[in-house]
Order: sequence, then structure tokens, then C-alpha cells
Amino acid sequence: MTRQTGKGGGRTGTQFTGRQTTVRVKTARGRKIGSTLWLERQLNDPYVLEAKRRGYRSRAAFKLLELDDQFGFLKPGGRIVDLGCAPGGWTQVAVERVRPGKTSGQVIGIDLTAIDAIPGAEILHHDFMRDDAPALLTARLGGQADVVLSDMAAPASGHTQTDHMRIMSLAEAAQDFAADVLKSGGVFVAKVLRGGTERGLLERLKRDFRSVKHVKPPASRADSAEMYVIATGFRGRD
Repeated sequence: MTRQTGKGGGRTGTQFTGRQTTVRVKTARGRKIGSTLWLERQLNDPYVLEAKRRGYRSRAAFKLLELDDQFGFLKPGGRIVDLGCAPGGWTQVAVERVRPGKTSGQVIGIDLTAIDAIPGAEILHHDFMRDDAPALLTARLGGQADVVLSDMAAPASGHTQTDHMRIMSLAEAAQDFAADVLKSGGVFVAKVLRGGTERGLLERLKRDFRSVKHVKPPASRADSAEMYVIATGFRGRD
């Protein structure tokens, strides 16, 4: 495994190279073949192994590391909001990059699911879709946010069109929330599905932000339809 310098101000991302031993998992009594294949993939996934080594709560942490290496939106001293933060991998990365305590930065994670505390971050057990959520958030931050993150995804149904509608609905809700709490010039990062954002969301993003791009970070599995929309330069809400 080697580390490679990214484009985000000399930060380091992780690139995995070289050979590693492949672990084979035998099908156990009562375990379905799909579960066996999933377990085998997890045991052989270098991002999973590296996440455990670094103490990240999920391999998804590397997706945010790679996105930030490329776009550099997690700046020391920034105010960061992580929507649907459970299990906390993205929040951990935000704390590492923003460095609360050493700077004036703040990291707040919001989720309906209660999670263990993350040093350097504040976790709100709250529904970000509630009407009081934007005011609660800005009160905790003491002002508007620099970045709103969303790696949310609804549980997969196995029906492609249904899953697409669910994840796009979450992205739209996250964008509405971001428009309420972001400062002028702020950044919005959200998971979407391959094929890009749907027209309504894309039109709103292009109206509200100076730049909108779609990216698939290396840590996103090749067989996954997920991508990320990176919207920068929030114009502010009238």
C-alpha cells in the first residue's frame, strides 16, 4: 500500500498497490450464497482493511478523502455539516481535515440513528427534514455552514428504478437543507446514482451554485451505480 499526494493543497489520499493474499470464504450452513460473496468481498477489500487499520468506522471514509483531495473543500477552520452521518466515517474525516480545537472549525453530524461519540465532532440525534432543523443547526454552529455533506442512501430494494427514486429524494432533501444553512460561497456534496442528477435537482443546483460536477471517486466500487455531485460557490438564497 502506498500513499499518493492529491490535488487538495498537498493533502494525502490513499492508493492501494501491490499484491495481497486473497481470502476465500466457504459457504456455511444457513448462510446464503449472496452473504458468502459479500463477506468474501469485504475480507478482500483493501479499503475495508485500511479503514480498520486507521480506525475509520466505514470504508466510505476514503470516498470523502479522495473527493477532498481533488476539490479541497474541507479547510482547517471550516464549519462542516454531515447529514445522515451514521456510522460516522465521513464525520471522522471532516474532523481530521478541519481540525476543531486547533482551529475555529466545527463539525456537526446529524442522524436519526444514535451513534457513539466522535472526538472533535458534535452529533445531533435529529431528523434534518424537520422544520426546526436548519435553525437548530445554525444555532449550534453560531452561523452558517461552509460545507454540507450527504452520503445518505436508502436501503436497497433490489428494484433499480425504486432505489434511484429513493436516493434522489434524499439528495433533493439534502440540497433543500443546504440552501437554508450554507454561507455564500459554500459547498454541497451529495451521493447520487449513475446517470447524474435528475433534471429538477440539477436545475436547482446550477441556479444556486457557480459550479456543479459529477465525480466517481476510486474508493467507490466499480460495480456500484453511485456517483457524487460536487456543487461549489453557493450563490445564497434570496
